[in-house]
Amino acid sequence: MANRRDSRIEPSFEGPPQARSSAGLSVNEEDRVVPSNRKASAKRKPAKGKSSRAKRGRSRRGLFGVLGRLFYWCFVFAIWGGIAVAGIVVYYGAKMPAATTWSIPDRAPNIKIVSADGQLLANRGMSGGEAVGLHEMSPYIPEAVIAIEDRRFYSHFGIDPIGLSRAMVTNVLGGRFSQGGSTLTQQLAKNLFLTPDRTLERKVQEVLLALWLEHKHTKDQILEMYLNRVYFGSGAYGVEAASRRYFGKSARDVTLSEAALLAGLLKAPSRLSPARDPKAAEERSQLVLAAMRDEGKISAKEMTSAMSAPATRAPSYWTGSENYVADTIMEELPDLIGDVRGDIVIDSTVDLNLQKLAEQSIRRLIDESGKKLNVTQGALVSIDDSGAVRAMVGGYDYSTSQFDRASEARRQPGSAFKPFVYMAALEAGRTPDSIRNDAPIKIGNWTPDNYGGKYFGKVTLATALAKSLNSVAAQLTMEVGPNAVVEAAHRMGIQSDLIANTSIALGTSEVTPLELTSAYVPFANGGYKPDIHFIRRVTTTEGKVLYDSGGGSAPRVVKPEIVGMMNSMMTGTVEIGTARKAAFAWPSAGKTGTSQNSRDAWFVGYTANLTTGVWFGNDDGSAMKKVTGGALPAQAWHEFMVAAHEGVPVRPLPGTWKSTPADTIVPDEIPAANNTAPAPSTSVGQQAPARPAAPVAQAPVRAARPAQTVDADGPSMPEDDGATASIKHPVPPGDVGGPRKKRQTSILDLLGG
Repeated sequence: MANRRDSRIEPSFEGPPQARSSAGLSVNEEDRVVPSNRKASAKRKPAKGKSSRAKRGRSRRGLFGVLGRLFYWCFVFAIWGGIAVAGIVVYYGAKMPAATTWSIPDRAPNIKIVSADGQLLANRGMSGGEAVGLHEMSPYIPEAVIAIEDRRFYSHFGIDPIGLSRAMVTNVLGGRFSQGGSTLTQQLAKNLFLTPDRTLERKVQEVLLALWLEHKHTKDQILEMYLNRVYFGSGAYGVEAASRRYFGKSARDVTLSEAALLAGLLKAPSRLSPARDPKAAEERSQLVLAAMRDEGKISAKEMTSAMSAPATRAPSYWTGSENYVADTIMEELPDLIGDVRGDIVIDSTVDLNLQKLAEQSIRRLIDESGKKLNVTQGALVSIDDSGAVRAMVGGYDYSTSQFDRASEARRQPGSAFKPFVYMAALEAGRTPDSIRNDAPIKIGNWTPDNYGGKYFGKVTLATALAKSLNSVAAQLTMEVGPNAVVEAAHRMGIQSDLIANTSIALGTSEVTPLELTSAYVPFANGGYKPDIHFIRRVTTTEGKVLYDSGGGSAPRVVKPEIVGMMNSMMTGTVEIGTARKAAFAWPSAGKTGTSQNSRDAWFVGYTANLTTGVWFGNDDGSAMKKVTGGALPAQAWHEFMVAAHEGVPVRPLPGTWKSTPADTIVPDEIPAANNTAPAPSTSVGQQAPARPAAPVAQAPVRAARPAQTVDADGPSMPEDDGATASIKHPVPPGDVGGPRKKRQTSILDLLGG
């Protein structure tokens, strides 16, 4: 056994292969699965072609290795990026209210104002236009918007990855933010819920809200909401407001070229507005048309035809005089219904046809005579017997000036204020046949002169009012007292503060055209003072009545016999006096007014149907060139009233009064009044008491302005026969400021010597 063990040969790997026994175990190079890196292979020199192939193989394996590593790291970064994005979304999403509480906010209420015959006057409110259904508006509008803003609108899920990627690449290559990549759904989400801030938080919230909108609403619903809420520039929100703003028509009637212009505004509403830059708006609209052609929405012929439409400049502001009415209505609305919480319809009292007639008349006269006579502005107000305003023009052009001269501008009415002086005198017992001496007079330091220094001697009050004689008006104010005149004016409808001094006889206290016209209404309707109103009714779009003016009774403010006397006297103004240019087929009456240096020119006149007041002047108070109330104002009144009464049955003015010569035979029949006596009673059916006599020296003599107001047509005024013939050389002045006398002396005694 031992010998056998000793003879056994044990395997050994020691020593170099050359030293190993041939019977021992060894591994040569051919036995290796993977060739070794030893230089043994160099013993055999490989072929040249085989070496090149090996090198190319190693190169390919290196390239694939780089790409593999790149793909690997991109995959890793994508995973971590996704985790980061998810974290951001979760973080900002957690700051939003729960999705179960999300709801579409109500659209800003629209206030639709319509005329008495149902025509649209204006839209007001934050949107400036009513909502229009997608099926109601012109089909060109949604097609144009989709073509230029979101051509994959009907295929994406609220977010457009293709559009977003394209926008990112464009922004990176351009080095600036030029494209947003937002879909219409995202834009709607931003408009409905978010602020316009460009922050990561807002963008994340926009995406989440867009996904929610797509889940809750159909594509058509989203598009309709978008088109009715998006901003189109110049204060117009929604396609209806924009169509009215730029084209003066409804979105239902928009043409292809107009729809392209609207769609083009969405990129930069203020900069591209045709009210600001019509050329830029037109260039943008042509890009929209090209996009519509590329999308197959229109044919090449339609595109060419639409592109040929010339660029037009829209007014810089809402235009049309009816907007003066709309502004006034909006000021009155909160007092009638409180806050507006939904779309409403206001039925106004304004007749749009009359409104246009009034606007055309004012504009035509200023266009024809403005430069020659230095006249830049005009205003007109027309009111019916119930107090409903039928037309109101507040200036030459609403688009250039929204200041309403009819209801806001206070100007001196001049002799247009005299009817209240004469009314106070009649209530104190005078009659139209009462005689006064038209002569230069001096009241303290004030001398009220007639127009052109022309005097007529002894005249009746009717003649004095028709010829607008300043001296007689001043005498009557002294007789009845300035307080009585102020009370009469306020009772009739004047709301402005009036200074109770002698110069009020000539209209030195300022009033608005609206209130002065409204104060003449009782003369036209028989002595009643109605509430002046612009609104007949307010309803919701569903027809629920929120307010109704009703048509309640108006209080009597002047007695029927006084109305008859005043109408008889003021008829003379139109027939033989300063307003002869206003006369037309209907029985009419009124009074002209011209302030100092022709700064203001007025005519307020009426029929039994309408009372209309007209004013011309300049905003800066500069003088016109000898423009009187009997000129431009009377002409504008005539044009308007003739058109307004066309086809209307003729009606006489209320009240009757006939001249009674016996009333005029005693010159001092009526004693002078105490200026401190109370105003006459306004109770219906009560006779205004005659005022006790008092020395005229105690009358107040302060004037609002030292300069007098004037009103007449000068030398062209007709002359009365006999005693009222024109006196070219003034008679000696009647000193009404002399010392107290023992006997109660009337002003007629003083004037008559």
